[in-house]
Amino acid sequence: EEDGYGLRPNIGLRGSGSDRSSRIVLMEDGVPISPAPYASPSAYYFPTTARMSAVEVTKGPAAILYGPRTTGGALNLFSTPVPEEMSGFAQAFFGTNDRQRVHAWTGGRADVGAGWKLGGLIEVFTDETDGFKELDNGGPTGFDADDLMLKVGAYKDDGPMPQSIELKYQTREETSNETYFGLTLEDFEANPYRRYDASADDEFRGENELFQLTHKIEFSPTLNLTTIAYHHDFARNWYKLQGISADGTGASGDTGISSVLSDPVTYAAEYSLATGATSLDDSIVYRANRRAYYSEGLQTTLNWQTAFGGLDHDVTLGVRVHEDEEDRFQEEDAYRLEGGRLILTNAGAAGSNANRISSGEAVALFLQDRVSIGKLTVTGGARFEDYELTREDYSTADPTRAAGPTRVRTLDDQVVVPGLSALYQVNDDMTLLAGVHRGFAIASPGATEADAEESVNWEAGGRFSKDGVDVEAIAFFNDYSNLLGTCTASSGGNCTVGDQFDGGDVDVMGLELTASWDAAALFDTSLSLPVGLVYTWTDAEFQSGFESSYEPWGDVEAGDELPYVSDQQITLMAGIEASRWGMDLSANHVSEARARAGQGAIPAGERIDARWLVDAAAWVDLTETLRLRVKAENLFDETYVASIDPAGLRPGKPQEILVGLEVRF
Repeated sequence: EEDGYGLRPNIGLRGSGSDRSSRIVLMEDGVPISPAPYASPSAYYFPTTARMSAVEVTKGPAAILYGPRTTGGALNLFSTPVPEEMSGFAQAFFGTNDRQRVHAWTGGRADVGAGWKLGGLIEVFTDETDGFKELDNGGPTGFDADDLMLKVGAYKDDGPMPQSIELKYQTREETSNETYFGLTLEDFEANPYRRYDASADDEFRGENELFQLTHKIEFSPTLNLTTIAYHHDFARNWYKLQGISADGTGASGDTGISSVLSDPVTYAAEYSLATGATSLDDSIVYRANRRAYYSEGLQTTLNWQTAFGGLDHDVTLGVRVHEDEEDRFQEEDAYRLEGGRLILTNAGAAGSNANRISSGEAVALFLQDRVSIGKLTVTGGARFEDYELTREDYSTADPTRAAGPTRVRTLDDQVVVPGLSALYQVNDDMTLLAGVHRGFAIASPGATEADAEESVNWEAGGRFSKDGVDVEAIAFFNDYSNLLGTCTASSGGNCTVGDQFDGGDVDVMGLELTASWDAAALFDTSLSLPVGLVYTWTDAEFQSGFESSYEPWGDVEAGDELPYVSDQQITLMAGIEASRWGMDLSANHVSEARARAGQGAIPAGERIDARWLVDAAAWVDLTETLRLRVKAENLFDETYVASIDPAGLRPGKPQEILVGLEVRF
């Protein structure tokens, strides 16, 4: 939520860490979708969730089916399917800060004989806004993003061996005037939506292109095979403020933006330039954080439901061959700030700041067997990963790479990740569950001092469902023998991006509680009155002391809490629905969190305060096919800190009102 619009969400599961969603397995339609899941998992590309038809979250032992990171879990986003009949959908929202969002699709299937149908779908999604932050010089702070997806396929639903083959093409282009440069605490309290002039030229440009070919065949009602070939390209350049040099010595003498904002008294001259004072030439340093990624592979999964040994078995067997790459090629430019405007004074040579390629190759095998024994269901499985990571460093004076790499580092390993779970059907209303699995996350290419991340993860709980009441409670405990910290531009820390750090023993425990109920059961009414609760308590602490050059950790003592882990999160939901209208209200609370490891009271400069956010939505059907929608996010205009890292305080999105029309045909 650091940018307020979810362009690059930071998602973690069960205290796994959330920076750039790199600690979970992120998928679209069943295959990895982060730019380079092995070589560089930080999700600077994240699928547009508003165009998805469904979201699946997998945690616990079931997560071993998805790798290469199995500790927290997996998030699988499902794109719009090709409809059975010719149909369509269009939706347009307009709102605060000139927000304009349009989503539309149309498609269907047609009989071509012999039990086959040909089908297709075209989908577009556009989203743009002027943004809610305010540059001192009045420049842009919004974004513009455009998605296109095409699907074509052949489908055979009847007769012997039903099957389908479908090709998906998807592309997205984004330009966002987004920055990592936040505010000092004093300036945030004065105007949280201010942006300093020195960040006026910060801009993220990204473009992705995805091809996916999926074949499904049902050999019998109990035996089916799904095979997916995929190729994903993503290129981005986040051109943003890197440092400030009060004496005009450029990149060789600049002070990092994190240091400037964390101590504006010591760096008073640099802070003055950041806020718009006229500077010398070469005083404002920008970095072109240019990357090109690709990710491709072939994955096949066999599911077999059978009985042997007097027991019912549901067997899943799969294999994935995968490779990916990150090409890092960046330079730094220097500017003069004059009258609130940046003037280029020294253009850096291409590749002169960083020039390297990181790559990963992997073969993964996974097996799971779900065995039913009366009221008891036991599921056991394992994932095997054989991977090789390579980092090739090239001279920053060799932009064409004609001389070859100056250093090559290789990391290869094989790992087995087992898991075991059990479900017991107490009665028609209640189920008990328990499970244990190995958590694992590979080290990054070029890591020479950090070990892989390993843990043993336990869970236990139960589910209850009766008379419209659904309740689930699960306690979890993740016992890390080694927690990895990864230096990224978004995490900050005055470290080299890509470096990893060992955190040693860490315990993460917690409780997840969900409940839902239709309160209309209390009344004689045709209305639906859904209410719901989602609650998570998390406690995450280091179990040993150590000194780390990774700034979010620093000098750790046993008992220190992990940064960016809130111990309490709760969402309350209530709604009212009739046949032609409805309203929904939700309130979300996140307790305070610390930006640096520690214990006891959190220093003001390291504290992300607790907050409550309330959202509301309403809709009414104007005709059988036309619906009017109104949405309010952050209804009461709460001011809050979304992030402190990597440089200063950045605000969450203020109140946003959206009004739209939706048509289905």
